This record gives sequence, structure tokens and C-alpha cells, in this order.
Amino acid sequence: MIDALPRDEIGTPPPVDDAHLSWLTDSVSRNRFLPQPDANSIFVGDGDFRAIGAEFLGHFIRKGGLRPHHRVLDIGCGIGRMAVPLTQYLDGDRGRYEGLDPVEGGIRWCRSTVTPTYPNFAFQRLDIAHDLYNPSGKIRGRELKLPFADGQFDFIIMTSVVTHLPADEVMAYLAEIFRVLAQGGRLFMTAFIVDDVARQNATGRRDPRLAFARAGQGPCWFVPDQPPLAAVGFDDGFLEGALDRTGLSVVLKSFGHWRAPGGTHYQDILVGERRRSAA
Repeated sequence: MIDALPRDEIGTPPPVDDAHLSWLTDSVSRNRFLPQPDANSIFVGDGDFRAIGAEFLGHFIRKGGLRPHHRVLDIGCGIGRMAVPLTQYLDGDRGRYEGLDPVEGGIRWCRSTVTPTYPNFAFQRLDIAHDLYNPSGKIRGRELKLPFADGQFDFIIMTSVVTHLPADEVMAYLAEIFRVLAQGGRLFMTAFIVDDVARQNATGRRDPRLAFARAGQGPCWFVPDQPPLAAVGFDDGFLEGALDRTGLSVVLKSFGHWRAPGGTHYQDILVGERRRSAA
């Protein structure tokens, strides 16, 4: 059994050596020998593949409390944008990584390119239905069952996942995440949180691609003239409530600069920690 994440105080990971971490993320972003898929194969969003992965490695460590010995699950791992930089951080003997995604091409690339060099990194396809990414999937989102035993992971990643999910599927994912997280384990989630600043856009500085409009009476916001799941925002407070109902306490909430300039990341970030039994 891998030891739980040590704490200086409840909910606070040990201090990070910022100088070393800055060196690490810079070296990852510049390392031309790290594997990188062909640009035509990348389906996980715009931006520089290597630079974005390095940026998130820093966020996982600084904001999420990720440590080298952790057992990591990456839900929606795509074509390895988060996995590749993690190969330079997770301990080869004690740490391990599992990636899940519905897109076969991404999983195939990761298995053939990453796993042979880093055998503690494994990838598998999860045939979950999604209107955009896997419309013929056999598993409905509300019926999600992760293919792992209880309490298997210390750190779970969901980057750009709930930004493409309806509210009821978010709840199904979180219930399974609670199940497979070890006590004290953490979930690192990115999202679009539509608070008053984002909704009113009084200064006109919100990302113009995300002109969210409320969808009915629920907590979801969609972008007009785009497929509903192309980008999903949620009422401020919805995700925190969902985390709490599934047994995860919010230990960090950080707004991104999609809603207005400023900040160190684009999407909003929530970090939840398993501290108690599910409600």
C-alpha cells in the first residue's frame, strides 16, 4: 500500500521547490526528444502540445499536490498530452499512470509510443458514448463504471472533460472517481464556471468563442450555434456541490483567464479531496 500524501496541515501538501519545478517544466517544454504525435493526429484542443503538457505538470504539482510516488488516473487522456510530461516526474518504481479515453487512435499512439519506454504507463480505451468524440459508444455516460478496483489511485486528472459533459453525467463520473480514489486522494478538474464575472462580461474581455447562454432551467450553459457538448459551462457552485455530494471536499478553486485576463491558467481549476465516506 502506497503511503498517503504527507501533509503539513489538513488539505495542504508539503512545500514545493519552485526553482526546481520551474526548471523541470521548462525542460519538458523544450525537450525535443520526448514523444509528440503528428499535428494532424492531435484532437485534444488547440495550443502547443508539449508546452501545454508542461504547464499542466506544474499545475498538478503546485495546485493539486501531485507527488512522484502517486498512482495516477487520467480520465480523457486523449493522445498523451498530460501523460508525456508525467513520464519525467512520476517515480518509475513507485508511481504509476493509467490513461482512459474513448478515441482509439489516441490510445493506440500512447501504447505504441509511451508504454514501451515507460512500462509504468498504461492506456486503455473506454467505449463510452459521446456525441462528438464517440457517438457509437456502447457505454452510456450515466452508466459509467471505471475498470478499476476501489481505492486504487492517489491522484485523478480530468482536464477538459466536464467541459464536454451534461450535468447528469458529471455526477456519474464523480461517483466512480470517489470509489477508485484512496482516502486522502485528490481529483484535479478543469471547467468553465459561469459566475457573475463570466456571465455579465461587463468589460468585454471574456474569450469571444465562449459566449455562453443558459440551457433551460438546469445548471448548464452552452455556446449558441455550436453542438451542445462542444463547450459546457456550469453555474458557479454546481460543481462544488456535486463534489461534496459524492464525498469530495473542495480544497482549491482557481478561476482561469478565459473569463477575463489575468491568472496562470485558461480554464477554471477545482481540486477535490476524498476525506470521508460518500453522502
